[in-house]
Order: sequence, then structure tokens, then C-alpha cells
Amino acid sequence: MTSRISSRSFDPAQDKLLSWYRDNKRTLPWRVDNPDPYMVWVSEIMLQQTRVETVIPYFEKWMRLFPNIRALANASERDVLNIWEGLGYYSRARNLHKAAKIVADQYDGKLPRDLDALRKLPGIGRYTLGAIASIAFGMDVPALDGNIRRVYARLFDISEPADSPAGEKILWKLAETHLPRGQAGDFNQALMDLGATLCVPKNPRCLICPLMKICKARINGTQNQRPVMKPKRDVPQYVHAAGVIVRRIANPPYEEVLLAQRPSKGLLAGMWEFPNGRVNGDPSKRLAKALKTGYNLNLRAERRDGARPSRRRSAKLLGIVQHAYTHFKVTVHAFQCELGSMPRHGNLKWVSLKELDDYPMGKIDRQIAKMIKN
Repeated sequence: MTSRISSRSFDPAQDKLLSWYRDNKRTLPWRVDNPDPYMVWVSEIMLQQTRVETVIPYFEKWMRLFPNIRALANASERDVLNIWEGLGYYSRARNLHKAAKIVADQYDGKLPRDLDALRKLPGIGRYTLGAIASIAFGMDVPALDGNIRRVYARLFDISEPADSPAGEKILWKLAETHLPRGQAGDFNQALMDLGATLCVPKNPRCLICPLMKICKARINGTQNQRPVMKPKRDVPQYVHAAGVIVRRIANPPYEEVLLAQRPSKGLLAGMWEFPNGRVNGDPSKRLAKALKTGYNLNLRAERRDGARPSRRRSAKLLGIVQHAYTHFKVTVHAFQCELGSMPRHGNLKWVSLKELDDYPMGKIDRQIAKMIKN
């Protein structure tokens, strides 16, 4: 059952929260006296599903290379993805890039203050819209990220799953109802910081919380059960075999490795990887078939005394890499192998080992790349 706090009991606490924020707010590179809308926008996109500590060095490097919207719009997608590498959820970077081109072309390189115009930009959803509008433009618009969602779920002791449509509706209504007019930017950030530092997911620090006396979950003893979330589905696990195929160039002497570019849509779209495929059974025995099926690549066969190939050359295991994506987990067995023949394939490319860092990759393939460079 959901408990309610009247505006009469909650709204006076807004001053306490804002006062707490002024004294305790986190020092972050995008928080400045006169917020730059571009900085706010980039930081909010980076912070989606990513911890602040992880984002800060990425944000600082991004601003050095793309100091304004026009610089971002003029950059290549490859450069954008390269800077983003390691943050994950790469569609965020591509949407930032696409939106920057629109803003540069249609709004003279300045992020529009109009809510409808902002809403239409790629990658700007309801939360990001509220954060940009309130923090960068001082507009009275609510925001609801993971931290704010948790704070409201506890303050009002919401028993409805916070990640369900009904729960989302309740929480957005609370965020709209209790937004102090004229102070929305600071208030939204105060809630974010409260959730990040005190009203944390486990063992919340209730005794030093400025909203302790009105928190219904604490009063009812349910703070550790809020927010309620829908049961998680079982996460499937897959096994892949990847081929690390290196060739040596004689003059001038250097080495190249074969990479494949992923499709332009879907997971890790447009990123580069080592040719690989999902396998069942022993990855070393399934590697050749996986590369033949996925890329029409033939691994070199072993010959004896000039005779016809008798068996496939054994591939050398370089290492095993594991990674968890949002909806599945994958284990990749990386093998050093030799190429027999390669068809003309648009998404395959020989890349110098010295240039591997210039090709944006997901975490798994970057780890494999480090194996062969070391």
C-alpha cells in the first residue's frame, strides 16, 4: 500500500533539502555558476546508467576535444565513438553526434530552449529533457533519474514497482507536484545528490538525512524494501570463439590484424571487433566453422610433405574474456590462427597493430587487442 505525504508536510522540507544541497553538493566539472547547456547535456547523457566517478574523466576529455556543439558536429563518428569507448551504451554517443549536427544546422550551434525542440533531438528522453531544461535554462520542469526515483519511492513509501508503468506514473506525478517553482534546477540536483550520497540503494544513511522526519519508508521501517522493482529475468549466457589473424608485411616491416566492422544498427553498431561467432561445444573445434559461416573466412590447413591438407592447423588460445551486457552475458575464447583465404568482404579490414587504438571497440575486443599488443 502507498502512503501519502501532503504538500503541507513535504513542501517546508524543500528548504531543508536545498539548504543541505548548498552545503553538501558534489563538486563536478559540469557544475558551474552559469551552467553551459552543452556541458549539462553531455554530462546527463554520459551519466545515464553510468556512475559519476566513471564519467568525470570521459567528460573532461570530451570537452577538450569537442569544446562546443559545432566541434562535435564536425567530428567523425569514428572519433566520437573512440572517445566514448568504455562508457558503453554506444547509441548514446551516436545520438549525441546526430543531435549536434541538427543543432549546428538548425539552431546556429546553440541548444534550443524550447521544450518541444529539445524533445525532438535524438537521445533526449523525458528525464534528460527535465535535467537540461531545469539545470541549464532554469525552467520549472521535473526530472526523474535512478537516484531521484529511489528518494521519492522512500519518501512516499511507494509499494508499486518503480520500474513498472504504474510506478513510473506515480513517481513522475510526485516529481511534478513537489517541484519548488523557480528553484527546479537546484532542487533536482539536490535530489540526485541525496540519492547518490545518503539515500543509497543499500543501508541508507537515514540518521543524517535532511528529510528523515518526513520519510514514510523510514517511519514504516520499509526503507530497505524501497524502491520495489519488478523481478529480474534469467540472463542467458553465450559462448563465442574469436579469431585473431595476424599477417606480417615485409617492407617496411610491420604487422596487421584482421578486424570486422559491426552492422550500423544494433548492439555495438559500427564498432570494430575480431571475427567471431557463437558456438556450442568446444570453442577450439568450432572456431573454423564460426568464421566460415559468419565471414566466409577459411583458416589455413596443415600440409605434410607437399600432400593435400590432412587436418586443420590447431589454433592457439590467447585468452578468455567475459562481459555482461544488459540482457545477456558472453564468454569469448580468443584464438591466434592463420588465414587460408579471404573473400572480398565489405566489413573486413587489415589494420596495423600500431593503429588498433584508433578503431573503436567494445570492452571484450579491446581486451583482446591488448593481449596481442603486449
